[in-house]
Amino acid sequence: MELFRNVNIDWLGKKWYFLGFSLIFSVAGIISMGMHWAKIGSPVPLGVDFRGGTQVQVQFQNPPDANAIRQAMQAEGIKDANPVTYDAPEKREMLISMPEQTDTSVDASRSAIMSALHDHYNNPFTIAKVESVGPTVGHQLEKQAGLATLYSLIGMLIYLWFRFELIYGVAAVVAVFHDTLITIGFFALTNQEISLTVIAAILTLVGYSMNDTIVVFDRIRENLRLSRRESLSEVVNRSINQTLSRTVLTSGLTFLTVLALFVFGGQVLKGFSFALVVGILIGTYSSIAVAAPMLVAYQDWRAARGKAVVLPAAKRAKS
Repeated sequence: MELFRNVNIDWLGKKWYFLGFSLIFSVAGIISMGMHWAKIGSPVPLGVDFRGGTQVQVQFQNPPDANAIRQAMQAEGIKDANPVTYDAPEKREMLISMPEQTDTSVDASRSAIMSALHDHYNNPFTIAKVESVGPTVGHQLEKQAGLATLYSLIGMLIYLWFRFELIYGVAAVVAVFHDTLITIGFFALTNQEISLTVIAAILTLVGYSMNDTIVVFDRIRENLRLSRRESLSEVVNRSINQTLSRTVLTSGLTFLTVLALFVFGGQVLKGFSFALVVGILIGTYSSIAVAAPMLVAYQDWRAARGKAVVLPAAKRAKS
């Protein structure tokens, strides 16, 4: 199925607009992360998975009020408690997250929550589930999440190096790093917590963005073999236009799916679905506006230094 026929958009002619867009959101995210670092010692708010603490799932007899519950926690001396709606609102359940306290045992956390709700919040309740993560485990998870993201980028760089040329791998990894930076920056800007499910979403986006970039690179390599008289800029523009229908169909349908998950998935899946919504948009954008133009910039840089350009001789993929 082809949505667009005979498309002739000069994508590279708009590279400065793309650069400005990327810089605005990247710098805004970095500034926001710096402010969070100065305030809480972390570039983004971390969930209980990473900072350590307790999550208590509570079911109420009457519809709960998150603000009133937060005030009840503060009255009991529980600082920075974060109550959010759990599952469908009609189930009247709240998930109360507590950061690391002096006594972090499950029983102590359960007792503190029950005491706060019993003494300072007039709404009958039952405790459905209590989960606790120690600070040591939280730091280990944080480190492992960072390493998982780093290793995935290195692995993809090596793969693209062997399949195409090193510059293709560098361009793709830079684009994916750009996507990850902006996605995390959005979490910092909107003051949303990063949890293990968010890390899973980010790793999913790394693969998704890389796949979209490889589709464009494959078409560029194919056109370079067939159109050796054209400039690289013309080949890149034509390759992006030829894959535009596939990009819009694939990314558009995926975006609609994760958007529905974000709108109807509830508070528990909010971070996961938010990362996917932002990441798919940015990942699709970067395949066109970041990765492909880097190939042309690399060629222009080599030409300015009087060196031969190696892109047209890109290696054929091994079957």
